[in-house]
Amino acid sequence: MSSTAMTSSARALAHVARTTCTPIAPLATTAAQRRHQSSSSSLPTIGLIPGDGIGHEVIPAARRILETVLPGIPLVDLDAGFATFERTGTALPPSTVQVLRDQCQGALFGAVSSPIHKVAGYSSPIVQLRKELDLYANVRPVVNKKAFNASGEQVGCDLVIVRENTECLYVKQERLETDANGESIAFATRQISQRASRRITETALRLAQQRAAARTSGTSLLTVVHKSNVLSVTDGLFRETARAVFAAAGSPTAVKIEDQLVDSMVYRLFRAPDSVDVVVAPNLYGDILSDAAAALAGSLGLVPSANVGPSFVMGEPVHGSAPDIAGKGVANPVAAIRSAGMLLAHLGYADEATRIDQAVETVMARGIATPDVPGGKASTNDVTSAVVAALQA
Repeated sequence: MSSTAMTSSARALAHVARTTCTPIAPLATTAAQRRHQSSSSSLPTIGLIPGDGIGHEVIPAARRILETVLPGIPLVDLDAGFATFERTGTALPPSTVQVLRDQCQGALFGAVSSPIHKVAGYSSPIVQLRKELDLYANVRPVVNKKAFNASGEQVGCDLVIVRENTECLYVKQERLETDANGESIAFATRQISQRASRRITETALRLAQQRAAARTSGTSLLTVVHKSNVLSVTDGLFRETARAVFAAAGSPTAVKIEDQLVDSMVYRLFRAPDSVDVVVAPNLYGDILSDAAAALAGSLGLVPSANVGPSFVMGEPVHGSAPDIAGKGVANPVAAIRSAGMLLAHLGYADEATRIDQAVETVMARGIATPDVPGGKASTNDVTSAVVAALQA
């Protein structure tokens, strides 16, 4: 899809629901739609999990948007986060997971304030949710027609980072030992499996094929990111599996596949963002790359994502809990709003997702933005109300 046809992150994946090709998450979409169609409601039920910090400001903003484009949509408020842990002793109550599994077709997660130091009994709820619901793919589009490269040239960018979501160092298997000299040594297990590597590459390849089919050039580029020159076993397996997936698919001529070392990939993102298309990476690399790529969009507050699994989809803004601005009314709601659009696109509501995208673009073109965006002076409520007004116009 050309950058003129794809004006924002939400529309970057809204075409998935419209295309005749296999969707990005065919099982997630069809399974969720089957559950929705078999329920008594004509609309999907969405779980809303504010989490911590500005999550309590941006998720209510996304709620307003969902209620505007789909009046009467069932929304369920659910608890998770560090504040929940401090209050109840668990960061992800079993009841939250149960409601998501039994009652919801999708969810929106705000942010979490995971401490940087070890806290006994605490585990990140978003990491746990990804495992509990098998949300193995994190899809993060970054689209900005006005993005600059490192040389100061306005080249634009239109890229998607597909991050494996369930393993790598995020399996959280760590231990602390003492050596013969009484010094502490910390160890962490890094897990890369053939299964996880295969299905994340299959997801990325489908997306690359869809993007190729939607372009006049009829081509796309899939970049496999790794560090196998150093981590020859773990990253070597990831790279080899990705290559095997491409070969098993018949080495489709519409998609060119290439390798990129993770450190040089960061350099390339800023040196030549217009050369990047679809990126597939293990969990940690994908996490870092997608946050770095957010700079190309202008702010973390603008970048959405979707966590995709076989039977569930959860939208999630890329930004964190931002405790420094929490409660001040200046948190950028756009990433959460766009994540809501991505969620609807995955659930089959492409028209509504496109409307959300167009409304956000209209508001941003008018210069209505929060302070994290250069020149922005509006509040969270100002931006949200402007998007609602654009939707109702």
